[in-house]
Amino acid sequence: MFESTVAAARRVRQGRGTMAEGVAMPKVVDHQQRKRELVEATWRIIARRGLSGATMRQIAAEAGFANGSLKPYFPTKAELIEATYAFVFDRTNRRVAVATRGLDGMAALEAFCREVLPLDVDRLDEARVVISFWQEAAHDPRGSELNNASMAQWRHSMATWMGQAREAGDLDAAIDIPSSGDVLLNFMLGSQISAVIDSAATSPADLERQLAAQLAHLRAAG
Repeated sequence: MFESTVAAARRVRQGRGTMAEGVAMPKVVDHQQRKRELVEATWRIIARRGLSGATMRQIAAEAGFANGSLKPYFPTKAELIEATYAFVFDRTNRRVAVATRGLDGMAALEAFCREVLPLDVDRLDEARVVISFWQEAAHDPRGSELNNASMAQWRHSMATWMGQAREAGDLDAAIDIPSSGDVLLNFMLGSQISAVIDSAATSPADLERQLAAQLAHLRAAG
């Protein structure tokens, strides 16, 4: 090894090579990419097996990591679950940004609700992850703080759209925006639980009808 390194250095000085020749270059690790791979693996396992099935060993195997190699990225399972929830929340927000582009008022509010409700397989898997996170957050102040901050962000967006609808004359003038927004948000969060626990009685068509009924209570009489 020493001789090959010296030979490589000699060729560099002579302009005929690079120092990479004959030298074992250290592998560059993208820390953020590795964390993302672990989060995505956790999401897939929770969607398939639930939180109890998402052991650190299984997550490492799903992501193609050696057992015990997760600690530099996520020292505890709780931190990994929190990161997975944040990942799901970000996925939803990215869809919302696309779905509401160019919209405001009731149209934007309705588009937002459809992205949160579990109306397809991907969103149902997201609901499974969210429910698992709530189980942890119920006993973890950090988890509950993360959830509450996420919900505050959604409440702000919903209140903005409802305010726009009121200015346009599309929202019932008697509606209390904060309270009505909470009712609508609780409907969506409850729907995530119902769709996961009893999908036969909470089909996408059922949720579409329920959403229409919720929005009808908000709309101004035409």
